[in-house]
Amino acid sequence: MSDAVLFEARPDGIAVITINRPESRNCLSAEVRAGLFAAWERFERDEALRIAILTGAGDKAFCAGGDLKEMVEKELKIPPRDMFPVPYDNIELSKPTIAAVNGVAYAGGFMIAQACDLCVASTTAKFAITEVKVGRGSPWAAPLIHMIPQRIFMEIVLTGKPISAQRAYEIGLVNRLAEPERLMDVAVELAHEILDGAPLSVQAARETVMLATEMGRSAALKAARAAHEKVYLSEDAQEGPRAFAEKRKPRWRGR
Repeated sequence: MSDAVLFEARPDGIAVITINRPESRNCLSAEVRAGLFAAWERFERDEALRIAILTGAGDKAFCAGGDLKEMVEKELKIPPRDMFPVPYDNIELSKPTIAAVNGVAYAGGFMIAQACDLCVASTTAKFAITEVKVGRGSPWAAPLIHMIPQRIFMEIVLTGKPISAQRAYEIGLVNRLAEPERLMDVAVELAHEILDGAPLSVQAARETVMLATEMGRSAALKAARAAHEKVYLSEDAQEGPRAFAEKRKPRWRGR
């Protein structure tokens, strides 16, 4: 791993991925992009890791977006599909992810925070889709329509103005707020709440949420039932009720 992106594989099944360029507000430079692609691949490949937390170094920025100097030098027009590392888009992941937003999440920083399944934000964080301010575009913002109301979505992309962490929480973009010094603690607490669940059930639950954003009601129900067959037929489906009846913590085996 490059030192532009740090990777910590914790013994509790959590991967912590940290963009480590605070001096450049953790912008998505070429070295950061390469580091993120490698980190996400490592996370997905490691069966001992069940959930990832993405954050930024320092207390000023989660990620301030793309490297504008690089865009000028390259005269970048339409970004190649493989240019920016976007979880669940051009990066295939089957496990849940949490963005721990420690400062500004602007443009590409908003993009990668949005792409994670869940978001915990410092009370000092700010979010903005600033592309209209620099003549660029934000097609990646389209899935926001499944997260926040249309008119708020419209205001964010048309004005390019930042919103506070509190506002982001109020509109449903952020799951939990934390004081700056407790950001990672709160993100890890949320991760543990997910890790307490049966692995196959968590995977199928996540898949169901994504199916529901892609399909109509009846098609989503049919697809969700199919996604849960493996869960119902698993050893864990017997272990869960047994542990409850015996008043003990279940011992999940993920099969």
